[in-house]
Amino acid sequence: MTTERRVCRRPVWMAALAIGFFPAVATAASFEMMTTGGCSCCHAWARHLRAGGHEVVVKDLAMGQLIKMKLDAGIPVALTACHTARVDGYLIEGHVPEQDIRKLLAERPDALGLVVPGMPIGSPGMESGDKREAYEVLLLKKDGSTEVFARYGSQPH
Repeated sequence: MTTERRVCRRPVWMAALAIGFFPAVATAASFEMMTTGGCSCCHAWARHLRAGGHEVVVKDLAMGQLIKMKLDAGIPVALTACHTARVDGYLIEGHVPEQDIRKLLAERPDALGLVVPGMPIGSPGMESGDKREAYEVLLLKKDGSTEVFARYGSQPH
C-alpha cells in the first residue's frame, strides 16, 4: 500500500504575502512633495510618511511657483496649506495623516485627493507637545467640492 503525498509548489513568499505578512510592501507609496525651501514642518511631515515606509522626494519651489502649481492642480485657495504632494494620481495638500493616505489609496475614490487646510497644531509635522487642535481631513472632489474623510479631535492641555 502506497501513500501519496501532495506537495504545494507555490513559493512560501506568495503565501506570506497573501496572508499579510508584508503589508508595508503592498501599501508603501512614492510621494513627490513640493514646498518652499527651509519649511521645517513640511520636512517633519515627510519624515512622518517615511516612518510609514513610504519614499518621499522633496522639491523646493519658489513661493509663486508653489501657489501656481496648487491652483493649476485644482486646489481652492481656501484649502491650501504649506506643502502639496502627489502620490499615485492623487494630490495630498497639507498635514494629512499617513493612515488616511493609505485608506485613500486602498479605496481609490474618484477625487483629486485629500486636504488638511492650514496648519493645525497636533497634525503630523505640526506636533507641539501635548497641544492639539481639532481638524478635519477633507476629500477634495474633482468638481471642487469637499466631504469629510476623517476627523481628529482636540485633547486637553
